[in-house]
Amino acid sequence: MSEASFFTDMLQSITDRGRQLLFSGVRATQAAAKADLQTLCEMLLSSRGEASGMALAAEILDRWEALDGEGVQAFLNMLHEKFGPDTARLDQAIENYRTDKSSAAVIALHQAAEPRRQELLRRLNHAPNGTAKLVRMRQQLLASKDQSEGYHALDADFTHLFGSWFNRGFLTLRPIDWTTPAYILEKIIKYEAVHEIAGWEELRRRLAPADRRCFAFFHPRLADEPLVFVEVALTRSVPSAIADVLDEGREPINADEATTAVFYSISNCQDGLRGISFGNFLIKQVVEDLRRDLPGLKNFVTLSPVPGFARWLAKARAETPTALDDPNWPDDEKTVAEVERVLLPLAARYFLTERTPEGRPVDPVSRFHLGNGARLERLNFLGDRSAKAMQQAHGLMVNYLYKLDDIVANHEALAQRGEVIASPAVKSLLSQNDESRRGGNGQQGSRPFAQIMNSTLGGGLK
Repeated sequence: MSEASFFTDMLQSITDRGRQLLFSGVRATQAAAKADLQTLCEMLLSSRGEASGMALAAEILDRWEALDGEGVQAFLNMLHEKFGPDTARLDQAIENYRTDKSSAAVIALHQAAEPRRQELLRRLNHAPNGTAKLVRMRQQLLASKDQSEGYHALDADFTHLFGSWFNRGFLTLRPIDWTTPAYILEKIIKYEAVHEIAGWEELRRRLAPADRRCFAFFHPRLADEPLVFVEVALTRSVPSAIADVLDEGREPINADEATTAVFYSISNCQDGLRGISFGNFLIKQVVEDLRRDLPGLKNFVTLSPVPGFARWLAKARAETPTALDDPNWPDDEKTVAEVERVLLPLAARYFLTERTPEGRPVDPVSRFHLGNGARLERLNFLGDRSAKAMQQAHGLMVNYLYKLDDIVANHEALAQRGEVIASPAVKSLLSQNDESRRGGNGQQGSRPFAQIMNSTLGGGLK
């Protein structure tokens, strides 16, 4: 029996004993049966006993799991409306701080400002499988597509708590191979979010050959649920197209012949943890493990999708029709050459200069890899011709380079200065974009951004 299973069984035993004590007697059982979820939550917050608290937490989560869609929404609304900060206590703490700015007053203000539901969620987490159930609860919250003030406040509480519970220090890295238990392999098939795994035979091709590796990060409270998994191809060179990696007819190589490790798919498995940072340098540990086992590896790169590029480009071009609107444009040689000439400099701009309102790179995959200390190494035109990739990125893929000696410096450049570290080749594409904006005559701003694309990709190229 694993340590995680032993711990879960122990919690369940304590919870069962707590339920016997809490709901012993006919009257207590009847009262508990009549109590609504709000009353049970209030009881949990006022509970002082560990066993009774775990029993209450388990009872609340059991009832929550039995709710229908309308009941779930009502429960989430109740968490926001009934378990916010104690306003009277908060008002008093504010007044006290205005007259006494001591450390004690600051602590009291901080404690008063915390919504009661944060402590409620902490106590719910004590129930057996409480962590997994709370992750599913946030998944329901995100699926509600509610954009009210209450939704954002409640999600902020989940994000705050999960950011602590799922930080990098709690995660463990485990290799996944063809001998891994089937119930975990099934989840790899289910959760693959980048390049779909059609079934067991395709999974075998990704795990069994000598030149393939897979790693997954786990959390001790979700022992058999991968949080993130990374698929790796061992190659002799840096690939520019995903077809070369996933080709069914390729000839595998011996692992010790490989010079390059290619991270071609990185999937987040838990929807309820969407947007939760597990900390930086996750990939660094995978690199270190690979280097330890295969010292002949010299290059560590990704072959990554660009999920936000087409959406950004469509907005920038102001809905003017272009060659990109023709689904058959990759079949015309002349059009392909013209699209590549214009698209790659625009892609360099997308990665190097475009920012979110918070000052971060606009592409979510880019934020992940740059935050992990990678360098933007190469843009691969038509690197993925699948329908999904053509829709999301017009087929564009990217190589990010992980060089252990530079990972920390690259991360700090982004975190401290907002600087994207890129190869000279990518930077030169950006300068081509700047030259196009000048119209080739050195007059900055003489051609608007959207006009360059529309005049080049529109009209006669369609």
